[in-house]
Amino acid sequence: MSKILPKGHKKLLNAWAFYDWANSVYNLTISSAIFPIFWGALTIIRDEEDNIISDTVHFLGFDFNNDSLISYVTALAFLVVSFISPFLSGIADYVGNKKNFLKFFCYLGAISCIGLYWFSLENLWFGLLCYFFGLIGFWASLVFYNSYLPDIAFPKQQDAISAKGYSLGYIGSVILLIINLIMIMKFEWFGFEDAGTPTRLSFVMVGVWWIIFSQYTYYYLPKGNKKEALTKAIIFNGFKELKMIWKALKNDLRLRRYLSAFFVYSMAVQTIMLIATYFGIEELDWGDQDATTGLIISILLIQLVAVLGAFLTSKASTKYGNIRTLITLNFIWIGLCIYAYTITTPFQFYIAAAIVGLIMGGIQALSRSTYSKFLPEDAIDTASYFSFYDVSEKIGIVIGMLSYGIVAETTGSVRNAILFLILFFVVGLFLLFRVPRSNS
Repeated sequence: MSKILPKGHKKLLNAWAFYDWANSVYNLTISSAIFPIFWGALTIIRDEEDNIISDTVHFLGFDFNNDSLISYVTALAFLVVSFISPFLSGIADYVGNKKNFLKFFCYLGAISCIGLYWFSLENLWFGLLCYFFGLIGFWASLVFYNSYLPDIAFPKQQDAISAKGYSLGYIGSVILLIINLIMIMKFEWFGFEDAGTPTRLSFVMVGVWWIIFSQYTYYYLPKGNKKEALTKAIIFNGFKELKMIWKALKNDLRLRRYLSAFFVYSMAVQTIMLIATYFGIEELDWGDQDATTGLIISILLIQLVAVLGAFLTSKASTKYGNIRTLITLNFIWIGLCIYAYTITTPFQFYIAAAIVGLIMGGIQALSRSTYSKFLPEDAIDTASYFSFYDVSEKIGIVIGMLSYGIVAETTGSVRNAILFLILFFVVGLFLLFRVPRSNS
């Protein structure tokens, strides 16, 4: 039984933000840290001098570059999320059970993470399916999580609570990552023969953490806005509402232009975040330094600096406005891509990681709260509005990941794919400059 609290109540806001604490362990451990390193160790063959002999994976009768294969699976998962979101949001808004959908995808993602324990080349189908459904669970749950923001917070609260959510997520995920790293790097302390078993156990711990800590959020979040019986027509209502929102955008210049800008620059932001570790594995000369340790240091640096980045961005948006702040962040991203193309040493990678952390949390939190603030004041079906937002983001990720995979496959270098992503930031900047500044 959940506890009903009024909109803007401190406990309600904190409970909503705490879901970031629960689910961000997936984003760090599976998307960014341990799984990419695990995947690299599983699929890359090296010689005695640590040079790559082969990074080819045989799957479905074809040979794939290992980075390209995982990017294609990732893109497919995001394509599925973008397709099912309209169905889900329409049902959730009309039946008034957003929380049940949030729970379902939370548990789907968490159980899939637990399933990664059995990932191996011999069980490649099963492992990739668990990875696939883990992605769907995480990102589909965010459709409903994000849609709660205008329901539980007033406009003046939204920037700060959105940033707090990301900050909690960074802190919680780092805590679990450190625990996992101690298990992996000091495996003998725990009676393991090698790092393989604790690495796989880290995937299990992500799923368990996600399920346990999300219960606090579920206790306080309301079920939804409406209470109507589920009918056949409602199943397709999400698409009808997306069509209505599309038409409404024609009369809302600010929201339309902002969403176009977000769609483009988010392609690059999300793709960089998803492939950063793979870049570090294959493109850097780690020399005598252990690559795994170096990559983990970089990821921890990103997470810790991101807390500061989300806070500073929230303050900057209050002083200078959301759109001006987003423009500045996009300029920094362009500079970062140019710098990343040139780096070859771990120290340069650490510098890039610090910059990524500073602007990653900021642009994510501010993008979400800006969209929430730009919604019509009389909007009731917020899940459908955020479904439109999330569908835009997911289709953008599909385009970004496919572009990355094709460029990496064609040129044999992740470095060239990073340079290609600058184009998305340039177009995004142009579109941001066209967003009206009033009330932003």
